[in-house]
Amino acid sequence: MNMQTFGQRIRELREKKDLSLRELAKKIGVSAAFLSDVELGRRYPSEKVLIGVAQHLETPIEDLREYDTRPPLEDLKRLAATEPLYGVAFRRVIDRKISAQDLIDFAEQSSKRKKKS
Repeated sequence: MNMQTFGQRIRELREKKDLSLRELAKKIGVSAAFLSDVELGRRYPSEKVLIGVAQHLETPIEDLREYDTRPPLEDLKRLAATEPLYGVAFRRVIDRKISAQDLIDFAEQSSKRKKKS
């Protein structure tokens, strides 16, 4: 599992394309300060800006999303509110101190089993 952040990934791809921060910012229609904040993990781009970044860095948007480590709090709240069993499951994960890597491994195994059936 890659531990690189979203901003670090953008910087890596930008540097591989030999683009300055200002050049990429201009191409995607944002300020260099905003893009700098994104690379430093202080801000996150809108969907429109994210699409522009992916296009100009010639990478699939899914590649960039893999590095989005922001906690999906609103998604988790919505799930727990609409399906109470999620709340129970989340509580058990926390109480049993199940690691993030164990959750990722479980999700990948579960996904593979579903694809086989």
